[in-house]
Amino acid sequence: MSPAVEEVVVASLDGMGLSYAAHGEGRYFVTLPGTKKLQTNCWLIVGDNAFTIEAFVCRRPDEAHAEVYSYLLRRNTKLYGVHYAIDPVGDIYLVGRTGLDSVTEPELDKLLGQVLQAADGDFNTLLELGFASSIRREWEWRVSRGESLANLEPFKHLIDTDG
Repeated sequence: MSPAVEEVVVASLDGMGLSYAAHGEGRYFVTLPGTKKLQTNCWLIVGDNAFTIEAFVCRRPDEAHAEVYSYLLRRNTKLYGVHYAIDPVGDIYLVGRTGLDSVTEPELDKLLGQVLQAADGDFNTLLELGFASSIRREWEWRVSRGESLANLEPFKHLIDTDG
């Protein structure tokens, strides 16, 4: 593990004003603020030979798995420094790995910016594709109880209002 790279990571996170916590040597848990996805949590790990970034995006889709994973593969062609991946249960992450010599403040800013843009920008699309039935059930339940629909408004087009 490289103390010099850790110094760059800490200086970068402080300079960006991001909320983070150190978890042992070379491990930082960072919270990126968003709008559609209210926050994206990610790990920055300074290893012996590589720097790794890993961010949770959303849990395993309930439905339309092929469509969700196809979307993620197409998105991978447009991402900088990170790519979509799934874990053994199908939860969706953004991951990236680079050499330690590539870790600079501007590069870390680009990587974190890409994680935030992808996780936040793709979040509603992933929900629409993989959780449409759950969104419809939630909408109906809230309507039946007179609950607020404010955070479901982006998905109003999924609701059959004619029937």
